[in-house]
Amino acid sequence: MYNLTINGKSYSVDVPASMPLLWVLRDVVGLTGTKYGCGIEVCGACTVLVNGEPERSCDMEVKEAVGKQITTVEGLSPNRSHTLQLAWIAKQVPQCGYCQSGMLMKAAALLRQTPKPTDAQIDAAMSNVCACGTYPRIKAAIKAAAGIAA
Repeated sequence: MYNLTINGKSYSVDVPASMPLLWVLRDVVGLTGTKYGCGIEVCGACTVLVNGEPERSCDMEVKEAVGKQITTVEGLSPNRSHTLQLAWIAKQVPQCGYCQSGMLMKAAALLRQTPKPTDAQIDAAMSNVCACGTYPRIKAAIKAAAGIAA
């Protein structure tokens, strides 16, 4: 049995120690916003925040998450009112949308660390893969959320 703190709530999960956090979030806890992409920590669709830092949950064992604060895309806001979510909608970022929860979590970590990022800082931080190529809209949304003219 593992006790996890996810989006500020406590969850007790009875799963194997090696179960990836991604599957605990999706299949056990029922938070399906975090997506499975590649399963080898490359694409970033599974990105969540662990103690405020972006982590790819597909290869993080549940036992590594005990005692840490986990934030999923559902934890950004209960009603899509987070500044980044509003900017994502305003800039029409998603195309297929599959990578977006991971992108939002990476962007949230970036803005927490660097409230007014430069283009170079955005490019360096946003290492997740978007198969549809919406990178210009992602950058515009991050700038809008940061209050920087795009």
